[in-house]
Amino acid sequence: MDNPLKGIFSNISLFKSSGTSEHALGIDVGSSSIKVVEIKKKGGKAALETYGVISLGPYADEDMGKVTNLPVEKVAEAIQEVLKQSGTTTNSVGVSIPVQSSLIFNITLPQQVSESELRSIVPLEARKYIPVPITEVTLDYFLLPSKEPSFEEANNPETPSAAPASKEVLAVAIQNDAISKYRSLVSQCGLQAGFFELEIFSSLRANLEHELSLVLLVDFGASHTRLSLIEFGMLKAYHTVNRGGAAITEAIAESLSIPFAKAEEMKKEYGLFENPAEKKLAGIINTHLDYIFSETNNMLFGFEKKYGKTPGKVIFSGGGSMLKGLLEAASGNFKAEVEIGRPFSKVGSPVFLEKVLQATGPEFAVALGLALRKLQ
Repeated sequence: MDNPLKGIFSNISLFKSSGTSEHALGIDVGSSSIKVVEIKKKGGKAALETYGVISLGPYADEDMGKVTNLPVEKVAEAIQEVLKQSGTTTNSVGVSIPVQSSLIFNITLPQQVSESELRSIVPLEARKYIPVPITEVTLDYFLLPSKEPSFEEANNPETPSAAPASKEVLAVAIQNDAISKYRSLVSQCGLQAGFFELEIFSSLRANLEHELSLVLLVDFGASHTRLSLIEFGMLKAYHTVNRGGAAITEAIAESLSIPFAKAEEMKKEYGLFENPAEKKLAGIINTHLDYIFSETNNMLFGFEKKYGKTPGKVIFSGGGSMLKGLLEAASGNFKAEVEIGRPFSKVGSPVFLEKVLQATGPEFAVALGLALRKLQ
């Protein structure tokens, strides 16, 4: 069987595309909801056709916003419903695979290892990082560019021009069972998958422009928060924090002895701003944000210690990034420019939708990133 990861890092992408299309549909299968975005080529540019979201909670007899673990049949049912509600027009799609089904890691190798030797060496080294038999995953890798000298180093004749002592390889392993599951899901929906892609690569495509310096992307999901460090459009480091928006809502519900649905409503309405009726709300949310920020700072400290660099910009994405007061809290934590991603700015759309798309855009970053790749 062909390796579905062939071309993994081409264009910040994972699975090889089957070609371009006039219409492109991206389907982001999350743990609490499914988002879809359809775009088309119009005047040589991408234009928004339609978009939609459906909560998976009711399909598991749970509240909207709760994390689910549904069988393929139920997920397929939800996909078909959101496609119907959104009025999509194509059955050729790009589909996300959750990062929980994968492992992203760096491998350090001696500088003398040639590129032709990587094919045999990387799988052997990867065994040290993969907690299951390597036959149960599909593996691919990318050789990261060597560190470039700074302007001062390059223009200082007294600076020694020593060659790098090692090579860095970025590797990704995805569970074969996950690949089979999503192939089955697409088939049950009567769709044709042009490609599958890890959600983080789709999010990078949707949120980044042409930043050359180091950027941190913080992607707030329902069950996890995904941290990516990107430089020159290349993923340099990745970390998952096992806490997301649903955990915050659960904590609010438990602390205030209220139903999950009510806690979700309060979180969205007030966020970190003061709630006159429940003054403990902001403190509960801050406890979880402090944990996420602490994990993020640990990642940044490790990266700085190894590479001597810190990000100049932090971009927030995902549904959790729409939390009121988040930017203010983050600005006090990071010594960098902080902003909310605006994925829909990459596609043309009606003027009357501009404010709506700006407010909801972060939630649709993965689905849009998939569609953008499909249209390329």
